[in-house]
Amino acid sequence: MPKKLAHFVYRTPLGRLTIAADGEAITRVLFGEQEAPGQLSPTALTNEAATQIQQYLAGRRRSFDLPLNPAGTPFQQSVWRALQGIPYGTTWTYAQLAEAVGNPKAFRAVGGANNRNPLPILIPCHRVVGADGSLVGYASGVHIKRFLLDLEAKALAADAAAEA
Repeated sequence: MPKKLAHFVYRTPLGRLTIAADGEAITRVLFGEQEAPGQLSPTALTNEAATQIQQYLAGRRRSFDLPLNPAGTPFQQSVWRALQGIPYGTTWTYAQLAEAVGNPKAFRAVGGANNRNPLPILIPCHRVVGADGSLVGYASGVHIKRFLLDLEAKALAADAAAEA
């Protein structure tokens, strides 16, 4: 039986997000109102993804509980799996990410795979920074990367203040 491809556009504090699914998993998160394969129709899965992203953007969620199916090469898949291991509120360098995928000299290739992540926010590519800590590159704009990193830092600071 063929998979039911669908996508829908949701409003968020970051603007509109287009979330696509294949009937079994989330396949794409796109910034803005964009075309994606399948019909323009919300599904239970795209609605749940939108809800979890809204909770994350409101500082009430630290991780996502969604089936994900990003399309990519085996190398890209390994990078995207490693990205999911970066803890909330933490940043890694491209060199650290290359080390995590077992290829410490491949930081440029890792950067390319990071840039092609089809599931931003859900797979936290925004948590990767330059060797000097600078916010180098983000496919959807450095201002969004800054917003997401600031959001996570504020949530962790609020947790620390509540514990003090």
